[in-house]
Amino acid sequence: MKRILFVCTGNTCRSPMAEAMFRAKTAGQEFEVRSAGVAAYAGQPASAHAQAVLAERGISHAHESSQLDEALIEWSDLILTMTNNHKHAILTFFPAAADKVHTLQEFAGVEGLRDIADPFGGALEDYRRCAEEIEESLDRLLERLMEVRFRK
Repeated sequence: MKRILFVCTGNTCRSPMAEAMFRAKTAGQEFEVRSAGVAAYAGQPASAHAQAVLAERGISHAHESSQLDEALIEWSDLILTMTNNHKHAILTFFPAAADKVHTLQEFAGVEGLRDIADPFGGALEDYRRCAEEIEESLDRLLERLMEVRFRK
């Protein structure tokens, strides 16, 4: 899998953090990474707290939100959502994508599957906790992708 799409609601908090963090983890590898929202207003920057959390991690990300659409669905090899509701929304509007849509934690093999809570409107600490949860899932995701890659 080369093209990974992270999806949340407005594409200003969770999915941009996941996109930027995964891109940083896989720099120089064969991954293309994007993010989008199921209810996004195109062209919005990442929230100030999301940008601050990324900066604390040494990650620069000039983000503009994108609305999930058919072109992004077709572009992606793997679509990873932050919640089950996002997954179900995608499957409702794009049923042909069923084989490549998963929650991030589901695909990464995180035990006790749970949604990644939306920090929108919360304090900086809420964004830090969210980023920690995303990072744990991304580390597991990368391990899984490497296992699949080297099994072939």
